[in-house]
Amino acid sequence: MTDTTASVPPPVPAPALAPALAPVPAAAALSRGRSPHLTGTLRAAGAMTVLGASTGVTAAFSSYPLAGGQALRYTLAAAILLPLARRRPRLAHRLTPRELALLLALSATGLFGFNLLLVAALRHTDPAVVGSVVGCTPLLLGVAGPLLARRRPAARLLAAAVLVVCGAALTQGFGHGDALGLLYATGTLLCEAAFSLLAVPLLPRLGPVRVSAYTTLLAVPLFAVAAALSPAALRMPTGGELLALLYLGPVLTCGAFLLWYSALTVLPADRAGLFGGLIPLTATLSGAALTATAPTPLQLLGAALVTGALLFGAAAT
Repeated sequence: MTDTTASVPPPVPAPALAPALAPVPAAAALSRGRSPHLTGTLRAAGAMTVLGASTGVTAAFSSYPLAGGQALRYTLAAAILLPLARRRPRLAHRLTPRELALLLALSATGLFGFNLLLVAALRHTDPAVVGSVVGCTPLLLGVAGPLLARRRPAARLLAAAVLVVCGAALTQGFGHGDALGLLYATGTLLCEAAFSLLAVPLLPRLGPVRVSAYTTLLAVPLFAVAAALSPAALRMPTGGELLALLYLGPVLTCGAFLLWYSALTVLPADRAGLFGGLIPLTATLSGAALTATAPTPLQLLGAALVTGALLFGAAAT
């Protein structure tokens, strides 16, 4: 789950990830309880709702140089998250090479790669098409999450994911684009899924605060190097851009990251991934509210389909 504005290291082989992606006994026991499950559900829904409703703020920052703006954004977020991480109980030992590799891969894909590929996709393809492709994240998590954890995908959750994807597509509408744009959009989809899948093996030991803090910190030099190589020179933000930056960094990044990763400590990735359907839904509805325009019948149908799919998936055991 990353923002909607924006060389990736080789992915960690699936067999190496599988043991760590297996359910942690304590977390598995918690997930069977109604209260922790409800808490995880509310956090996942909250993270995706905040992200989708922030599209207006993201648009206000879109004219600022991409790489430099993201470097500033994640610097602000890291400045808040790192002190919070230091207040957590000390780890029994330092980060292992495998944990560091996963954090680097997570930052390079879920933050850095996602933003750059998203912008590249939007240059070749309508936003509706890109949104529909990236909106397949619930379905991808519904398949990849269980397989990496060495369990069979749940048929009910897969069916709910398909309905979420269809509802999201109806909500966003349809457009057109070229083959290169679809390729970039597919890369964006993979990076979005990596944002969750690569975090799962890190969360049991590091926790949501440390994972959020370390990944945002690691994203800063990646975007800084990209900004140095970019022809768009870094400049002082305008008043509106500065307000947007202050929202995107401290509020959206810190808040959404912590909510999402907290949800993943209780819910498996396939179940939490269903709430990705709330991004286009809340983006469309918040946009309609801000512009005082009524949603179209197709958008209302998509909203109803996403809502029904979430309720259907929530009943899965």
